Amino acid sequence: MAPLSKAIDVVTFGCRMNTYESEVMRREAEAAGLGALEGGAVIFNTCAVTGEAVRQARQAIRKARRDNPDARIIVTGCAAQTEPETFAGMDEVDLVLGNEEKLHRHNYRALPDFGVNDFEKARVNDIFSVRETAGHMVDAIEGRARAFVQVQNGCDHRCTFCIIPYGRGNSRSVPMGAVVDQVKRLVCNGYAEVVLTGVDMTSFGADLPGAPKLGRLVKTVLRQVPDLKRLRLSSIDSIEADPELVEAIATERRLMPHLHLSLQAGDDMVLKRMKRRHLRDDSIRFCTEIRAVRPDIVFGADIIAGFPTETEAMFDNSLKIVEECGLTHLHVFPFSPRKGTPAARMPQVDGATIKARAARLRAAGEAAYRRHLAALAGTTQRVLVERPGLGRTEGFTLVAIDIGAPGEIVNATISGHDGERLIAAPATAEAA
Repeated sequence: MAPLSKAIDVVTFGCRMNTYESEVMRREAEAAGLGALEGGAVIFNTCAVTGEAVRQARQAIRKARRDNPDARIIVTGCAAQTEPETFAGMDEVDLVLGNEEKLHRHNYRALPDFGVNDFEKARVNDIFSVRETAGHMVDAIEGRARAFVQVQNGCDHRCTFCIIPYGRGNSRSVPMGAVVDQVKRLVCNGYAEVVLTGVDMTSFGADLPGAPKLGRLVKTVLRQVPDLKRLRLSSIDSIEADPELVEAIATERRLMPHLHLSLQAGDDMVLKRMKRRHLRDDSIRFCTEIRAVRPDIVFGADIIAGFPTETEAMFDNSLKIVEECGLTHLHVFPFSPRKGTPAARMPQVDGATIKARAARLRAAGEAAYRRHLAALAGTTQRVLVERPGLGRTEGFTLVAIDIGAPGEIVNATISGHDGERLIAAPATAEAA
């Protein structure tokens, strides 16, 4: 990290939820007066999904202190919520805030600089006591061509490998009206694409009056914000996809044809030991049914390699599901035991085997992705320019493109690919 270029610097790890919440945090910290502190402030919004994510956060915090010796360093996010003592024990850290505390400006004043007499370095309350999720309004997502809107937080499920419910609490939804108002605000500020995000997004609405489902929310946003050009969904649990959501995918052209699925494994025994709610045939059936009603759909998925007790035959089922589901964008996670989860107490697969299986999964994903790139040669794609020279198709595929400003949607003829991204033919792109 370079020395601070602004009074408040927010460093974000992990998911789209953190990206959205970092904008809320920036606003709340500024309102609390952190920008007036001599030396400024660095706020770390951490991730706890793997032990490696926690290690990277600690490493970045140490580097930030070396680069900015006079700054106040505040650590928050899922890793701070699940293991506050880890970060409170670091000499480099001035304040630790929980996932609920980070969203409220008065907590940022809990620094000795503001004359707080009862200063406690860690301010992390019981996340399971939080019953509601407010629809925090943001005007923009810094450095992003697309905007994220939180529609849900927390998770009621207890997958045996996952620490996230202990960082996010139980599932709670943002009221539909607040979601619509936030999308309208972002569209008015020039965003052509909005991504709906949550921890367990397909559980949206269960705690709201009338228990509306995610499909109802999607249709409501598209109907009430007609100027929104592209609506995208972050990761979903396919077994919880409701009929209205499937109908929206089939009929709403402004809903982007890209779904990232929380599959985690392709073997039934592993899925049961993970305490997942689907079996491998459920995943294959879902992908087949969605592809039948939306032929241009592109699927991504999370898959864990080397889950405890996973045999070679079990792993082979996960490997085969890449082709059987027609997955394109693969996120592979070598299993990493998280203290406090049931999976950490199960018989572990040795590290070398985990590493080898993860490499084989990534190779299968890379081969599938190259086939996907090759199939798009000669087509015309609507591309959202993310930054000069680079954009993404409606199916979330990277494109090297020589026209358009960040945030603009352009039409481009695809001439080929370089193995990592599509190549738009020179001078063929035009405003969409």
